Amino acid sequence: MMDGKRVVVVMPAYNASRTLELTHEEVLAHGFVDRVIVVDDASRDDTADRARLLARTTVHVHAVNRGYGANQKTCYALALDEGADVVVMVHPDYQYTPKLLPALVAPIVWDVYDCMLGSRILGGHARSGGMPFYKYVANRVLTLAENVLLDAKLSEYHTGYRAFSRDVLLALPLASNSDDFVFDNQILAEILWRGFRVGEVSCPTKYFAEASSIDFYRSLRYGWGCLETAARFRLAAWGLGGDLRFPRPRPDAR
Repeated sequence: MMDGKRVVVVMPAYNASRTLELTHEEVLAHGFVDRVIVVDDASRDDTADRARLLARTTVHVHAVNRGYGANQKTCYALALDEGADVVVMVHPDYQYTPKLLPALVAPIVWDVYDCMLGSRILGGHARSGGMPFYKYVANRVLTLAENVLLDAKLSEYHTGYRAFSRDVLLALPLASNSDDFVFDNQILAEILWRGFRVGEVSCPTKYFAEASSIDFYRSLRYGWGCLETAARFRLAAWGLGGDLRFPRPRPDAR
C-alpha cells in the first residue's frame, strides 16, 4: 500500500516470457505494490507458466487470443475485484521501466491527479531511445490533432504506461470499447470527456527485439481509430452526437 491505498499492477501479456520476470522483479522492488495481475492472451510461449511462479501474482489466461483491448478489460475487472484503489498498467515486455511506478502512483494516492501517463515524448528522448522515425512522426501528428479535437494539452496519447484511480475505471464504459489497440486511445478520450485530471511524467523509450510493437498496417488502422474517436468526442461536444463513451449532458469537470 501507499498511504493506505491498495495498489495493483496489471500486466497484459502476450509472448512475454523472456522479459516477464525482470519486469515483475522491478515492480515488487518498490514495496508498495499489493498485487500483480498477469493476463495472458493465449500466448504461444510459456508466459503463463512463468507467471504462476512469481510472488504476489494472480494469473488469468484467455483460452483464445482476444486482443490487446480485451486483455486490458480483463486486467481492470480483476484489479477492481482485488479491491484496488490505484491500478497501474505495466507492459511485461520491459519497454516501460517499472522504476517510475512511484511517480505514477503518488499523484493519484495524494489526489493530485486521477490518471497518470508515462510519456515517451516529454524530455525529448524518444528517438534516441529507439522509437522508429515513422512512429515518432505519426505520434506527433496524431497527438496534435487529438489535442485540438479533445481540447487538451497532453504530450502524447499513445503510451502504454498508465495509472488510474478506482473511481476512473468504475466511471468508464470499458466494455463498449474496442478489443484492439485503439482501446488505449478511447479510454483517454472518455477520461477527458468526464473531466478527470490527467498528469504526465517523462518515461524513457526502449525499443529492442523482445519489446512488443504493431506492424505498419495495424498502425494505420490504429491511427484512423484515434481520429475517429477524437471526431466523435468533438461532435458530442458540439451537441451533434453522444453515446456511452461520450454521454450527454457532459459530466461536470472535477
